[in-house]
Order: sequence, then C-alpha cells, then structure tokens
Amino acid sequence: MRENQKSAIPHLVLSEQTFPIIEQVTAGMPGGFFIYRADGRGELIYANQALAEIFGCDSMEQFREYTGWTFQGLVHPEDWERVDQSIQRQIAENGDDLDYVEYRITRRDGSIRWLQDYGHFVRTSLYGDVFYVFVEDATQRHLKELSEARTARLAQERLEALEALKHETTALRLVHEILRSGMWCVDFDQRGEMVRARWSDDFRAMIGYHSEEDFPNNLEAWSALLHPEDRIRVLSEYYATIEDYTGRKIYDVEYRLLTRDRGYRWFRDTGKLSRRADGTPVTYVGIFVDVTQRKQTDQELQRQRKLLEGALEQARQSNRAKTVFLNNMSHDIRTPMNAIIGFTNLAAAHMDDRELVEDYLSKISASSGHLLSLINDVLDMSRIESGRVCLEAAPCRLSRIFRELNDMVQADVEAKELNFSIQAGEMTHDRVVCDKLRVSQVLLNVVSNALKFTPPGGSVWVEAAETGPGPEESACYEFQVRDTGIGMSAAFLRHIFEPFERERTSTISGTQGTGLGMTITKSLVDMMGGTITVDSQPGKGSQFTVRLCFPLASGPEEQEEESLGWSGREEDFHGRRVLLVEDNQLNQEIAATILEEAGLEVAVAADGAQAVDMVRASAGSPYDVVLMDLQMPVLDGYGATRAIRDLEDPRLAGLPIIAMTANAFEEDRQQVLDVGMDGHLGKPIEIDKLMDMLGAVFSGESLPGGRTRYGQQG
Repeated sequence: MRENQKSAIPHLVLSEQTFPIIEQVTAGMPGGFFIYRADGRGELIYANQALAEIFGCDSMEQFREYTGWTFQGLVHPEDWERVDQSIQRQIAENGDDLDYVEYRITRRDGSIRWLQDYGHFVRTSLYGDVFYVFVEDATQRHLKELSEARTARLAQERLEALEALKHETTALRLVHEILRSGMWCVDFDQRGEMVRARWSDDFRAMIGYHSEEDFPNNLEAWSALLHPEDRIRVLSEYYATIEDYTGRKIYDVEYRLLTRDRGYRWFRDTGKLSRRADGTPVTYVGIFVDVTQRKQTDQELQRQRKLLEGALEQARQSNRAKTVFLNNMSHDIRTPMNAIIGFTNLAAAHMDDRELVEDYLSKISASSGHLLSLINDVLDMSRIESGRVCLEAAPCRLSRIFRELNDMVQADVEAKELNFSIQAGEMTHDRVVCDKLRVSQVLLNVVSNALKFTPPGGSVWVEAAETGPGPEESACYEFQVRDTGIGMSAAFLRHIFEPFERERTSTISGTQGTGLGMTITKSLVDMMGGTITVDSQPGKGSQFTVRLCFPLASGPEEQEEESLGWSGREEDFHGRRVLLVEDNQLNQEIAATILEEAGLEVAVAADGAQAVDMVRASAGSPYDVVLMDLQMPVLDGYGATRAIRDLEDPRLAGLPIIAMTANAFEEDRQQVLDVGMDGHLGKPIEIDKLMDMLGAVFSGESLPGGRTRYGQQG
C-alpha cells in the first residue's frame, strides 16, 4: 500500500538548468521559498533571497552558515519534533495534499518570529524525494489568529503556485503570458565553452521572424540586429555577466533592436547564469520584453519636462529683465517728469522775468521731447513683439536717406561739439526698393546711440558702401557707424540686443533710455533680412555694422513724396474756418489756442456725431478743414469721416479732413487714409508740422490722401 501511494507522487524533472527558471518565477514573491530533501535533517537544495532576509541574513553565504543549510536548522529547537511529525505524516499519507504547519524561528539578531509553512511533497529524477516549501512571516497572524477563510484561501494560493512549478514549461509560459516576452537560452559544456544558443518562437515573432530558417539559433543572428549606438554597450554587459564567476552579476540591459517589419524597437533584456560548484557556467537564460511604448512615453515626458524647464527659465529671465526695466523706467520717466513739473512751477513763480521763463520753457520742452522718446521706444517694442509692424517697400534713394539722417542729428552734434561725418562710397545703385522709414529708423537708432555715448569733443563716423550684387536683381550694402565713445564690455556685448538691457543704469552713466533701442534696431534688421554686429572695447569706442540687401528700383523715376516738414513760411490764415473735433477739454484748449493765434476761426465738436451734425449745418458757409481725433465717445473719428463722405452735398462730402491723434504709428496713418481722410498728424501737436499741413490744404497742394480743397483729386 505504501508503494502504491508513493507511485502517485508527481514526478518532476529537477536539474541545475531549472534553477534559473525557478529563481525567475519566485524572485518577485514576498515570502520565502526553498526546496529540501525529505530525509534525515532535510538538507536544503535551493533557497531564495527572500528566505535569507526573513532570517535577517544579508547574503546567501551568511544564511548558509547561520542555518547549516538544513531544514532542521531553520526551525526553533522546541518546535522541531512537532514539525517533523507533520512532515512524516504527509510522507506516510498520499503526498498530493498540501502540508501546512506553523513554527518559530530564531533570527540572526536573536529575535523570535513565527512562520507559516506550506509544503508539497514531490519526487525528482536527480534529487529523489523532496519538499517544495513556501513560507511567510506569521507573527502578526499568530498574535491575532487568522480566520479559517483566510487560511484556506492562502493555502489554495500556495497550492496553485506549487502546481505551476511542477514543470518548467508551465512556469515559463505563465511568465511570458504576463510579460508578453520572448525567451533565449545559451548552454555551456563542462569546460564552460558556449555550445549553442536558442531563441523562443515568441521572441522570433516579436521581431518579425517566424522560423529557425529565418532567424537561426546563434548569437550572430541577434547581435547583427543591435543598433550601432547600443552594440558595444550591450555585448559588453552580456559577456561581463558570463565572466563574473561570483554569480552575483545579472544581465539587465535596455537597447534598440532592428525588427523585420517595424524598424528599431526598444527591448529590455534580462538574464542570469546557473553555475557549477567551480563557477563554470551551465546555462544562461533570459527573457526579452518590448518596452518601446514605455520608452517613447519616457522620452516624451523628458522632452516636455525640458520644454517646461526652458519655458520656466525663460519666464524667470523675462521677469528679471522686466523688473530691471521697470526700475530703470521708473527712474528715467521720473527724471524728465521732475524737470517738467519743477520748471513749470519755477516759471509760474517768475512770470515777471521773461528771460528766465523762456529758459525754463526751453528745458520743459527738452524734457518733454525726451519723455516722448521713452514712450515711443516702449510702444515700438510692443508693436514689434505683437507682430503689428509691417514693412512697406517703395522706390527711394539711399543718398536721400543719408542727407535726412545728417539733418536729423545736427542739433545733437552741435550741442555736444562732436566731429560727425557721413561718407557714402561709390554706389553703382543708389535707387532701391525698401521701407525708407524703417531703414532710416535703423540708421538713426545706431547713430543716436553713438552720439549719446560719445563724450563732447569726440567723433562719430558713418560709412556706407555697396558690397556687391544680391539675389534676384538686388544689391547688398554695408553701413558702418564708428565712434570714440565710452565703449562696452565683452560681457554686455552678448546681451546688447536683448530687451531692457543696459550696461549701466542712467544714474551711473548719466545717459537715459529704455534699453530697447538696440532691440528695436535688431528686430527691424531681421525683418529686412539683414544682419547687425557690434565690436567694442571699454574706453575705446564702438563699431556697429549693418548689412542689408535691397531689390533694385526699375522703371522711370517718379517724383518722390516730400515730407511735410516746417518750411519756415508765414501763412496768413485769417478768415479760414476750422472744425476741431476733440473730446478732451485740455486738448481742445491747447489746439484751439494754437489755431486761433495763427488767425484761424475755430469751432469745436466734442465727439464724431456732433461733428457730422455741425458739418451738415454749415452748408451755407462750409468749414475750410476738419481736424479729426480718432478715439471719441458716441462716434469715433473713422465713423464720423465715413458719415461726412456720404453727405449729399459734394462740397461738404469733400471737405479736407486731417487726423490729429495720439494713434501715431504707420499703420494708423495708413488706416486714416484708407477711411477717406486727407492727412495724418500725431500728438503731441508739433506746431510747425500743423501749420505746414494747413498751408498745404489752403493752397490746394496734393496731400497723402490724394485730395485738394473741396475733394478735387490732385
């Protein structure tokens, strides 16, 4: 009867080759696992690392020494007899049942713990009758008494896990199903020489192959598919694991492998060696897992993190720059404002001293001009950053730009007693197509910068030259501006074109500004497809070089529009009637006073709707001109202009209408012309330009809008 019972015991092939598989399956288990012979003191055949940790051992060698590598060495001496009886009872009965027993152990640190033990009796071809055992720390459960249901469930789980270990193929199939992995195996002979390599069909399918003929069982078939950037690293790790005779090194690498149908894919490849007692390798077993999706997710997260870090750093730099800018602007705006308010109070206190008042007014005017320049720089930068600056190319002469540049800076040159010259070398093509206003602004900004930072008695030179032909009927030019000014440090030169940057505050240098002039200049040069560079040394001056290419102007030369600057003429405006459309009372008072002192009769409308009514009511004696603000309540200047142009009386519909507004940008000028106005004047009011514009209207000259008096086309 005893022999019949034993014949029912499962027969399991257990060899050195199966230990790596068992280790892979049990490595992630929370409890301990071991196999021991079912005779005598129960010599251990295998134990996992978790069991050693339960006994408080740092290594398997330490665990061997502490327990004597026997099952009896694991059990507390007072519990051994009871445990041994349980073992013998299971052997005597049918070995298919799961054996459960609890006993104490003594950890290496001397503490006592309770273990719950689930054992299964099997017969192997190599080691004879053995027990497979799962153990878990039952100390807390022993103190609290686990319920019968929990005990039964845990017993069933352990039984299922033990059944999975009966055959290596079953265990591997479960692992591969869970991980969706492929397997490889390399065998070694008694001398430790590699004799064969094998790839599982699952792995072949993962990389697009379907048979051993397509993907043979040799290492070269695999290594040939390694990505060139990963090849050395992967093979080094692969062979380093073989050469590590301590058995501690585990092969665990991520790399790219060329698949047959999906290009390069990312794989995680993990393997471990089983070794003989002398350390020579027996079997090298591993698994492949496709981790492409996870790598792509990680890479995308890394990219997003870098973008966020870059954006954060950019925001920090921007905040720092804007803080510096606001600090500088606070000082630079308050400086001219202080002068305006201070000299206004002084003028009011010395009204009886005409000469002194005139001096104060002159200083107020200069401070006002500087304040307006600061505001214009900030607004220009805002428009450039928002993309609202557009180039308007038209034929013009470069020589005229140089003449006007010379005229514009003469006052500053004379005030500082500087030596200034503009030299234009031989230019084959003087007439080009460009945005004259923006080219002039670039050159004026650079020249003004040189004048600003050059001490009295110094020199500023402007040199222009045609450097050669450009693409598609164009020519290229180089403009150099050199000065003998204070120069700049190498550190500051790296940031000179960044917004709000100034090497020294105006408090230190005595030179005021927003720190936006060079940023605006660089932006305009970039828009025109050119380059701007700077060389400078402290105390030795600076040299700015602007390079631009322009299309050549073709066709007959037309009369170029002359700017409406003050001509110095003294017009007699007596008897002329002006309708001033302005909603701000202070602006009404200023404009009306200027106009009345010039001999004009002034009527005032507070909004666009009132202006349309007043024009309609003036049919018997029409106004000579309408000065129109743009932003007003009820009806703005654009709507009022359209309403006037739609009047039935042609004399009223054709009245000259001049925009006089704080909307002073080029696109504002173009918009007022498009809506039907005849000209554009910016605020603050420049009296000379206002008088020149009125003189042109009254004399019948053609204005930018194309109309003369009473709407006749010029």
